[in-house]
Amino acid sequence: MARMLRILPDRPHALHDLAATRPLEQAAAAGLPEHTLMQRAGLATAQLALALAPHARKVWIVCGPGNNGGDGLEAALHLHNPTRQVTVTWLGNDTHVPPDARRSLERARSAGVCFADGPATALTERDLCIDALLGIGLAPGDASRPPPERWRALLRQLRAGPAPLLCVDVPSGLQTDTGAWAEGFAPGIPPGALCHTLSLLTLKPGLFTAQGRDAAGTVWLDRLGVSPEDASACAWLAGPPEHSPRPHASHKGSFGDVAIVGGEGLARRGMGMEGAALLAATAALHAGAGRVLVALLDGGALHAANSTPELMQRHFEALELGQLTVVCGCGGGEAVIEVLPPVLAQAARLVLDADALNAIARDAKLQTALAQRAARGLPTILTPHPLEAARLLGCSAASVQADRLTAAHTLAQRFGCVCVLKGSGSIVAPPGEAPSFINPTGNARLATAGTGDVLAGMVGTRLAAGDAPLAAARHAVFVHGRLADGWPSGTSLVASALACAPNFD
Repeated sequence: MARMLRILPDRPHALHDLAATRPLEQAAAAGLPEHTLMQRAGLATAQLALALAPHARKVWIVCGPGNNGGDGLEAALHLHNPTRQVTVTWLGNDTHVPPDARRSLERARSAGVCFADGPATALTERDLCIDALLGIGLAPGDASRPPPERWRALLRQLRAGPAPLLCVDVPSGLQTDTGAWAEGFAPGIPPGALCHTLSLLTLKPGLFTAQGRDAAGTVWLDRLGVSPEDASACAWLAGPPEHSPRPHASHKGSFGDVAIVGGEGLARRGMGMEGAALLAATAALHAGAGRVLVALLDGGALHAANSTPELMQRHFEALELGQLTVVCGCGGGEAVIEVLPPVLAQAARLVLDADALNAIARDAKLQTALAQRAARGLPTILTPHPLEAARLLGCSAASVQADRLTAAHTLAQRFGCVCVLKGSGSIVAPPGEAPSFINPTGNARLATAGTGDVLAGMVGTRLAAGDAPLAAARHAVFVHGRLADGWPSGTSLVASALACAPNFD
């Protein structure tokens, strides 16, 4: 276990997609005696299995027909002993076995490991199941072909039983690069199910975004004695931001002014959304903004009963956009369309959220104006959720979720700005060729109205304080998620409380 690492949100980690992992795997295998890499993988799996379930009396391992199955067979060899019943369900064919997997199969049979069509009987929560069916062996072209029914039945048994589940490399059927389930593999993982994934050689991006976080559970890494170059990473798992203490000789102007433009009133459509702007503004205050100005639209007003006295109300026309960091769109409704042309043309620094993004998606001229900001050296950050991203890209939300890294990168490239694609494993994508970041913090408590407005205000604060756009987005997204992770158990997370939570960093 000395070389095994539990992946926590305490530092950044390089992520390698399938295109980068395969050559690394081949190069490592070529530089070692035959079968060495598989033996290391099987031993690592067995060591983690014993650490996770030290009192297990039964271990059920489902092994696929390829090298992931070989890793499982090798693990079975190490776990097999007189006091522990190890049962292997092998789905291969003796006439079509990769060379290394064949050697592990022969070793397991010679050691007397039990092979059976199904699980050991009466598995308990003290025992363990191991998924060594596919790993990264699901090629992109296989994602649209449903698996055999027997495979699906076995995976259902693995995931629904009382015993904890350890997945070897990647949960079977989860696409390595995207975190989306291949057709026919999406499981009904019971809420609270105890899952672990041992990623071998490299960390894969799909473990940390989309459905990957639920499927993978706790992620562990064993590099198998190989050290991949960070330069080959396709993305990074973000680490915590550096603490940036403020000099004593500071004043409120030292950290910039944030202007919140949004919050449509009742006059136009009878659908008041001033609360969204108030949430963003309150979050900006608690994140450390020097001053926060609020310009509500359509005659909206911050009423004394729910206002924060530190906020400074302004008519939109009174804002000096060229001197401000503007957060535009929170609760903006239809009224935001009228202010977007000057905001896009003049704002010194800009965060676009919610209805501002929807308005831009409907208007080619606004899209051109957004893209022109990059050419003029004006920093911009987009913070869409998947449906807003889909509108900007002209596709469906399902398409965005099917490949979140690509969707965020495409938006960043198209508009020359940093894109924060919100969701499980939020993506922070810069323009250009630099890798994106997947955020490791946050949980389902953030799936409630207004938390995105809070994030927009936090992003604006970091941008106003002088952070570069990528750093500002990474910092705010990490801290926003960390607040949710530390939320008191049994206490509802509502956006107004989140906006006021201590997050000055």
